[in-house]
Amino acid sequence: MTITEKSGAETAAEEGRITDEDIERAKAQIGIPVNQRDEAWNKVPSADTITHFAFGCGDDNPLFYDPAYGATTRWHGQIASPTFPIATGLDQTPKFTDPERKKLFRGLFRGTGKYYSGVKWTWYRPIYAGRPVLAENYTLDVQVKESEFSGGRSVKETFRYLYVDIDGNPIATRDESYINAERQGSKKSGKLKNIERKHWTPEEFAEVEAAYEAEVRRGAEPQWWEDVAVGDDLPPVMKGPLTVVDIISMHMGWGWGGYGVGPLKFAHKLRKRMPAFYQPDEYGVPDVVQRLHWDAARAQALGIPAPYDYGQMRAAWISHLLTNWIGDDGWLAEMDLQMRGFNYHGDIHRCTGKVTAKGDTADETVSVDVFATSQRDEATTRGTAKVLLPSRATGAVVLPIPDVDLRRRGAQVVSRVSGKVGDELRRLYGE
Repeated sequence: MTITEKSGAETAAEEGRITDEDIERAKAQIGIPVNQRDEAWNKVPSADTITHFAFGCGDDNPLFYDPAYGATTRWHGQIASPTFPIATGLDQTPKFTDPERKKLFRGLFRGTGKYYSGVKWTWYRPIYAGRPVLAENYTLDVQVKESEFSGGRSVKETFRYLYVDIDGNPIATRDESYINAERQGSKKSGKLKNIERKHWTPEEFAEVEAAYEAEVRRGAEPQWWEDVAVGDDLPPVMKGPLTVVDIISMHMGWGWGGYGVGPLKFAHKLRKRMPAFYQPDEYGVPDVVQRLHWDAARAQALGIPAPYDYGQMRAAWISHLLTNWIGDDGWLAEMDLQMRGFNYHGDIHRCTGKVTAKGDTADETVSVDVFATSQRDEATTRGTAKVLLPSRATGAVVLPIPDVDLRRRGAQVVSRVSGKVGDELRRLYGE
């Protein structure tokens, strides 16, 4: 190959095309723990990082936001908001050293658009400040389909993230799905061409402000299992209109979500390591493809009317709705969400829910359907949740117990000795 020739993989990456080779490699990765590219933003949870995450999600629930408040609850201290694990977790997985394994995990679907499509969370115990969280992740499933959005081929990847404490007890699992879509397809399909960014009148915005004022948080008043009935509506939670500040604030608590994005020399290092992650802007400066979350020109170049939020934001918003309703004494056990559309800058999302099922005893979960609906009356997020509530008859919630296979996997996570846990505790406490 001459200096001007390019390989098929390089050409595909530049054109944002999905290759059969990448699909086969993605399927071969199923079940194999992989070392994360970048360390967690919050290596060990602290009161500050837990508070900052809640702030970034726009959730002022004092159980998550105020370090002093938790001491007055059954948790005896501040606990993290449900989706906080995305911002923490010391990775114990060793890096691959054999050439074949390194080749298997190198650079999948380079240059394509990667869109968050849904997540299923399951929670077993709370996260406290000063208590390390260990993590591993691996591919759970790979599906190939024609993309309704982009008009081209797409691949749905589902990744499992397992979070455990230093004894190996599972804290949570997060099964997160992404659609890899051929980048030019969205522009060619024209599916979004009739959507325009919302312009708000003073009267319309006053209704938004009123919705914020009307938010109801159960807090210290128990949401008793006996008082809940099928058909009950959850008090709604308002989010938006979405702005760049909202995106920045989410990153303040979350970090960069494992992408390793950073400023200046950190960007230089990432460009060397992942050149396909950068595309020149209109001035010739390579910038992250992720900028379509705040760069209007980049979004429009891809056929998207305006920048849009992260799926992780909407997952946090729905958890805000649910934790407001269940109160300090309830437990959010499971949340399964699908992202059905974009949440553009300028959009609101009104988070709502309805009780759909209730077990015969308080030891069984209460089921809820949940939605996040824009000012266009489009439910861009919908899903289900399961919660546990205290009972006047039987007392406090009993936290869920993971199945034996998950507990065994958790034991394997903590059995890998890397020294990271001790290093971070010494750094945190100065010992």
